[in-house]
Amino acid sequence: MIRPQMSLLARTALLLSLLAAPGLASAEVGGLHLDVTPFGGYGVWAKEVNLANRGMFGGRVGIGFGRHVALEGSYGWMKTHTIYGNGDSLFAAASQTPSTQQSVRLYGVDLVLNLMPKSGFNPYVLGGWHEEKIVATGTSQRTFMSGPEVGGGFKLGMGEKTALRLEIRDKLWEFSSPPTPTPPGERRLHNLFVSAGIQFSIGGSTTDKDADLDGVPDRLDQCPNTPAGTLVDSHGCPLDSDGDGVLDGADRCPNTPLGTKVDANGCPIVLDSDGDGVLDNIDQCPNTPAGTQVDAKGCPLVVDSDGDGVADDKDLCPYTPAGIKVDSDGCPITLTDRETELLDKGSITTREIHFDTAKWDILPESRVVLDDIGGTLIQWPRLRIEVGGHTDARGSVAYNQDLSQKRAQAVLDYLLQKFPNIERVQYVAKGYGEGVPVASNKTVEGMAKNRRVEFKVLNVEELTKERARRHMLRKGE
Repeated sequence: MIRPQMSLLARTALLLSLLAAPGLASAEVGGLHLDVTPFGGYGVWAKEVNLANRGMFGGRVGIGFGRHVALEGSYGWMKTHTIYGNGDSLFAAASQTPSTQQSVRLYGVDLVLNLMPKSGFNPYVLGGWHEEKIVATGTSQRTFMSGPEVGGGFKLGMGEKTALRLEIRDKLWEFSSPPTPTPPGERRLHNLFVSAGIQFSIGGSTTDKDADLDGVPDRLDQCPNTPAGTLVDSHGCPLDSDGDGVLDGADRCPNTPLGTKVDANGCPIVLDSDGDGVLDNIDQCPNTPAGTQVDAKGCPLVVDSDGDGVADDKDLCPYTPAGIKVDSDGCPITLTDRETELLDKGSITTREIHFDTAKWDILPESRVVLDDIGGTLIQWPRLRIEVGGHTDARGSVAYNQDLSQKRAQAVLDYLLQKFPNIERVQYVAKGYGEGVPVASNKTVEGMAKNRRVEFKVLNVEELTKERARRHMLRKGE
């Protein structure tokens, strides 16, 4: 019976295959190499053969031609005995004579085909020719049996050039009639031999040839001359992950946004053609006029500084006070008294700005008046304004001229400090002294009228345009 022994081998093979990790080395090396396999095993003779089943040991030597094919010679030895006595034939019937010891030499040549030579678990098949030399101990009796053999097994990689090898072989004994003897039963007998051994490979290579050293074997490399250091895909072709035209191995900026212009190192070329602070590659408004405020995409920001609903770049009155209703140009629809005076007369005249006697220090109570006038003037940023100082006739002409000049300058200095949005180049201070009276200096009332500050428009053509614009606005209302 052979079932217990074969069942044990099957269980052993299954356990070893489960323990074999995927990362184990290949059972076979590449190139021309030598395989040496010492083994131990168990022989199970056909039921017609007059020999007891016994263990055996031996070795195999093979020449590997690459990973898949090898030509292998094997030699084994077994010590056993006959079952039915020492008749001349190994196929004698049952006898009462004692059994005899037999020494069996097993040798053969096979072609081995590895089915998965690069896997940690490598099944294989084999086929060839065998012969057994059977010698009865203490006699000169020699028997030679031969025939074809087939088999198979698997190898479990244990290192770069070492593998555990488990297999089973069927050694067929064939007979012809004549010659005799003819054993009982079939003319072809099946003798099964199971074995386990360690295969050691000598020579060869553990990896495929890789001429350009890119990690892809030449036989799989579709781009065989890749420059050293270049990262490649599974076909051995260069990678350019960010699509900037610079291969990954040489790309110092590997995550460049798609479409960005890069230098020879794969890094972005810093270009900002319109000078708006946004690089060309992400600038969605590439021709923004100089000085325009832009957003993160390089497009103009809609800025409305005074919150009147009209963007600054279109607002003709960019400093309108909060809550004032404006027209499409951002200018107040309803004018204050001072705005009306400025528009109608071309000037604003006030006698409510007071100074210390014979000085040009502005008294605190006058600041409210100046704040109101300043708030009006910043609504007209295109006007050129003259701040004129006027006195009465008391004192000398030269004295009054100097005093009026200093008072006009003091008023302008206050406005510039209070209203930083006022353009200094649009304003000028001028003292007229007593030279331009509007009433008689012989009465107290007349002198009071002559002491004044006038804010006069110098570019009256701007007022003309504004008057025409407001006239059209009224017609459209």
